[in-house]
Amino acid sequence: MSDERRKPFPFDEFEPKWQQLWDAEKTFRAPNPGDADFDASKPKFFVLDMFPYPSGSGLHVGHPEGYTATDIIGRTKLRQGFNVLHPMGWDSFGLPAEQYAIKTGQHPRITTEANIKTFKRQLKSLGFGYDWDREIATTDPEYVRWTQWIFLQLYKSYFNEETQKAAPVSELEAKGWTPEQIDEVRLAFIHEAPVNWSPDLGTVLANEEVEEWKSKGHTVERRPLRQWMLRITKYAQRLIDELEPLDWPEGIKALQRNWIGRSDGAEVTFDVEGNDVTVFTTRPDTLFGATYMVLAPEHPLVTEITTADQKDGVDAYIKACASKSDMDRGEMNKDKTGIFTGAFAVNPVNNEKIPVWIADYVMMGYGTGAIMAVPAHDERDFEFATKFELPILQVVQPKGDADWQGYTAHGTSVNSGFLDGMPTKKAKATMITWLEENGKGSGQINYKLRDWLFSRQRYWGEPFPLLWNKETGEHSAVPEDELPLLQPEMEDFKPTGDPRGPLVKATDWINYSDKLERETNTMPQWAGSCWYYLRYCDPSNKERFIGKDVESYWSDNGKSMVDLYVGGTEHAVLHLLYARFYHKVLHDLGYLGTKEPFQKLVNQGLILGEDGQKMSKSRGNVVNPDEVVNEYGADALRLYEMFMGPLTEVKPWQMKGVEGVARFLARVWRVGMEQNQAGEWQVSSKIQDVPCTDKALLKVVHETVKKVSEDITKMSFNTAISQMMVCTNAFTQAEVVPLKEFSLLLSVLNPFAPHLSEELNSLIGGQPFAHQQWPEHDEEALIETEVELVVQVNGKLRDKIKVSKDAPKEEIEAAAQAAPKVADFTEGKTIRKVIVVPGRLVNIVAN
Repeated sequence: MSDERRKPFPFDEFEPKWQQLWDAEKTFRAPNPGDADFDASKPKFFVLDMFPYPSGSGLHVGHPEGYTATDIIGRTKLRQGFNVLHPMGWDSFGLPAEQYAIKTGQHPRITTEANIKTFKRQLKSLGFGYDWDREIATTDPEYVRWTQWIFLQLYKSYFNEETQKAAPVSELEAKGWTPEQIDEVRLAFIHEAPVNWSPDLGTVLANEEVEEWKSKGHTVERRPLRQWMLRITKYAQRLIDELEPLDWPEGIKALQRNWIGRSDGAEVTFDVEGNDVTVFTTRPDTLFGATYMVLAPEHPLVTEITTADQKDGVDAYIKACASKSDMDRGEMNKDKTGIFTGAFAVNPVNNEKIPVWIADYVMMGYGTGAIMAVPAHDERDFEFATKFELPILQVVQPKGDADWQGYTAHGTSVNSGFLDGMPTKKAKATMITWLEENGKGSGQINYKLRDWLFSRQRYWGEPFPLLWNKETGEHSAVPEDELPLLQPEMEDFKPTGDPRGPLVKATDWINYSDKLERETNTMPQWAGSCWYYLRYCDPSNKERFIGKDVESYWSDNGKSMVDLYVGGTEHAVLHLLYARFYHKVLHDLGYLGTKEPFQKLVNQGLILGEDGQKMSKSRGNVVNPDEVVNEYGADALRLYEMFMGPLTEVKPWQMKGVEGVARFLARVWRVGMEQNQAGEWQVSSKIQDVPCTDKALLKVVHETVKKVSEDITKMSFNTAISQMMVCTNAFTQAEVVPLKEFSLLLSVLNPFAPHLSEELNSLIGGQPFAHQQWPEHDEEALIETEVELVVQVNGKLRDKIKVSKDAPKEEIEAAAQAAPKVADFTEGKTIRKVIVVPGRLVNIVAN
């Protein structure tokens, strides 16, 4: 009995059957130009999920939320006549697999392939309509080949300031530029940069990874290392400007703009003990209020200008700063620290000497690594000056009654010499003119965005296809026909502490020739995830990363590449920014016809555990979808995740909610099926191939077709499901269920619950839905032919009646008087008057 209660319909029998059929028939295969079944007249629709990292723990119920949403859209678009590309693959390089390999001694490829197998099995068990012929993994050798090829295009390109586009460095070679000059402008370049180095992990960490690995007990310190960088800063303005036309959430656009961080201001040159130090400021009008200067602890001038009596303290402070991440020093830095160098700078506008400090809130990666501090009108400077008792001089008079101390908005210049009395906007322009005329600075646009640190000291990543000359130290590209360059087979992946990474141990592999040796750093995980959507379009092409005809078709001849991209907000900045940068470079070089990769972006909300907290192993609140599928079926899981609430909102998981949705599916099943005396399921005797004469039922069916169609377009999946529940209830109450109308309900239910709808549809004689057009609602069926009127007796509600919209007054009066509940209040009384308010009520006056 318990099994029967848990399985009110045989989902465990027909769900695997339909999944196998879709696989065997390649139901969701998307033809490419050149394929025999390709129809060029069909419009394309490219719907994309942010592909997962295949961890050892497999999927949890948070993963299928976005996948179900895209599956609903993809299945609907397919039936609306589109050639739908809905692929899936694996972001399979990464530090977790490498750490597991170090711990167990098992090669990370073995771990990764096992994890992929688990993820794929789970996804297939949920019936997603993916084109599995296009499956990719960033660790596949053929995929690595093209990831490395794209890097080489960056390495062989520079940013042309005149055209504001990437161009081949061969143009510069033709103009006689030296290798040294070309290296200064390459889009992929070598640089000694301060990084987050973890000695025990043996690798550089991105700023966003620091806290995660620190919390696991790993040490992280700041130190300069020779790194490969990508010159993403050259695209800063285009990344801002070309963001605007995209159909993305405004919050995500704002995050990208803030990350890029455009600032308009001026560069000002200060004399620091005989050295020129340039600072950038967005408020040159406050220059008279600069009462001290701050250098980043890593600034190369610090050791030169520090006085003997301050040296020990400065050295100790620099060492302490080395263990802090950029995040600790930036947004998270609540307690200002610093130390005086003993040196002084000369303020160029008044020639006054101001002390030079170092402090961790100033970083070399931002601007010039030096700031002029105006504590009266900058919050960080004000906190610092207050703590260290440094001068605070007002140079802006606020508007209204605001306090001038810490005031950062516009106002009027005071105590500012030739700027006194000017409003801020005019004062800024006047000061920039003065700086330029006196050779003390110039107007400048600055960006917070930094060049992309692209090196990792790991084994499990794409090796750089680069060679170093052992004698001259010059670098060069590996010939493209030698790609892919794979990691050597190694049994020992443990970090050595050598910043060149674990590949330094593969001496045979490193030595390319007597004169040349390989680069031992590997690329970050981003390298493969930045362009994977392009490879989905043409995964088997051995000549190009994407064929010209294929790229033209799937980018709709230059209009857009990915029509709908769905994923979590955790990738709001870095992944999306990096992918946009890659796409623009490839566009500039003539490989792509579009400027942007993702036209429409939707971020699904997080699914929390039943305790209302983010799902995690440590909290013990992770729900495995396998358990839900086993007990309630894949359709119930899919439907519940769409019914929980609006797709973009955060929602807590509730197993009782799954039970409720499963009961709804059981009602749909019982509308179409009944059990015979032997307990076997058969088509219900209520299902009859007859015209629908019940106008109310016909109306609710076509209302459902209309609303579900509209809600799918709006991605309002929860309200679509609610309407299908209303329709199902109407069928449940009907004495006869017309076959045509029941088929319409199954048709619109299909993208949400594909297994149940296909099974019922096949049992009542229907063709598979992938071969059916999406249904259209009948407008005539929605026209109201009857109206409901309130019937009152002496002004009090007694009953309701339904009459034809065009019924004459006499017919309405007669129907009102004949209503069963009305007769009880008029019996034995004389009806004096009957008042009819058309479309609203009938009032019978009786005494």
